[in-house]
Amino acid sequence: MSDGKVIIDTELDGKGAEKGISNLSKTLGNIGKVGSVALKGTAVAIGAATTAIGGLVVASTKAYASYEQLVGGVDTLFKDASGQVQKYAADAYKTAQLSSNQYMEQITGFSASLIQSLDGDTKKAAEYGNRAIIDMSDNANKMGTGIEMIQYAYQGFAKQNYTMLDNLKLGYGGTKTEMERLISDASQMTDIQNKLNVSVDEGDLSFGNIVNAISVMQDSLGIAGTTATEASTTIEGSANTMKASWQNLVTGMGSDNANLDELITQFVNSVTTFAGNITP
Repeated sequence: MSDGKVIIDTELDGKGAEKGISNLSKTLGNIGKVGSVALKGTAVAIGAATTAIGGLVVASTKAYASYEQLVGGVDTLFKDASGQVQKYAADAYKTAQLSSNQYMEQITGFSASLIQSLDGDTKKAAEYGNRAIIDMSDNANKMGTGIEMIQYAYQGFAKQNYTMLDNLKLGYGGTKTEMERLISDASQMTDIQNKLNVSVDEGDLSFGNIVNAISVMQDSLGIAGTTATEASTTIEGSANTMKASWQNLVTGMGSDNANLDELITQFVNSVTTFAGNITP
């Protein structure tokens, strides 16, 4: 357990990483008596994962290169709505416990089918996709299923493959008939549809309608909102949020134009939240 002190004694060749480490070292000294992150000598430690500062420049460069590629993919798929997707990605560390890169990887994995199911409406697809990713995270946190299994299920739904519907543990088996039953049940829950500002059409197996049906069903079962709650109140949830915000900071260090002050503030806030949860 660290006492929150930060000691950095190294030189870095890379303006973004050098500035990031400099600012981070100044800020982390104020996180309090309990800290989950210690930067000491030539190492950056976050929980059980340790990255040598000597390799941080390389790591940040690679992360930013991936970020640029992912943004390019988002631009291609979402066109005028790309900016909205990137905003959702930037906030995903707290809404879905994912880094920006992880978020964009997920949403591009099923966005083509989603956009097609919504008749090319990229703005609506950005909204649906964001809700789907948060639903995935909520389900994983509430039901204990590995997030990868849930991601595979959604990717299957996008291809009209329903065999992994039972991965969501919503009380429905992995068949087309069971997906139809889920949609039918959700279509009757008009109060929840109004609450979420979505509509579910019975008998419609389009991917967009499936996303809405799952949102409605998870809300009815008390699954919705789990990620946001756990991010602020549980050790595991706040640790995942901290890890995602750290990954965003590392990515930002690869760019001279990133808003490092904002990324550092997000990271330090997540550290403080985690420290508060783990102190008892």
